[in-house]
Amino acid sequence: MAKIKTFTTELKIFQTTKELQALDKAVNDFIAGNNVAKVVSVSDTVTSDQTGATIGLIRVLAYEEVK
Repeated sequence: MAKIKTFTTELKIFQTTKELQALDKAVNDFIAGNNVAKVVSVSDTVTSDQTGATIGLIRVLAYEEVK
């Protein structure tokens, strides 16, 4: 059975690379530490403020656990 885990990060101007690397590490650490047998899907979407500026990122991981 597939399960879903959501990760989020705030994006600040001139800090995006560092924040994306931290998000990647959080996802990889979750995969390594939680009996993930198979990654089904990884999807990113951005959040924005009232002016349309990107202010955050949501990453959704669909996975299957080791049985």
